[in-house]
Amino acid sequence: MKYVQSILATSNSVAPLIARLTLAIVIFPHGAQKLLGWFGGYGFSGTMGYFTDSLGIPAILAFLVIIAESLGAVALFAGALTRISAFGIGITMTVAMFMGHTANGFFMNWYGNQAGEGFEYHLLTIGLALIGVVSGGGALSVDKAISKSAD
Repeated sequence: MKYVQSILATSNSVAPLIARLTLAIVIFPHGAQKLLGWFGGYGFSGTMGYFTDSLGIPAILAFLVIIAESLGAVALFAGALTRISAFGIGITMTVAMFMGHTANGFFMNWYGNQAGEGFEYHLLTIGLALIGVVSGGGALSVDKAISKSAD
């Protein structure tokens, strides 16, 4: 029980709230593309096929990426299991950064003159995820409500 309480523990600070809401809002559309096919995405089977066949990612890891970006973003928005959700998103963004974006440099491809997107977006999402991992959900989080009732 002590382990669960340490995962849920958080302050009533607004800073982690802002970080988790921002990260959830930015990541959810990417997860919805992968899981549901929204926003021009390929949905679950299309994404699984691309990750496993084209990128050579093991199926279990491809599945975890889809879950981290979709259900993880929803959980993060609610502040439910914030540390776990933020960790999953942070790992996903770190792997994406090193697998496909560091070779393109730092900057986003605003003008279409690079081979692909740089890694600045990934770095920002990793920073926001680290706030969630370190601080928990903060104010107005399910984690705060549960940990308060467990006290």
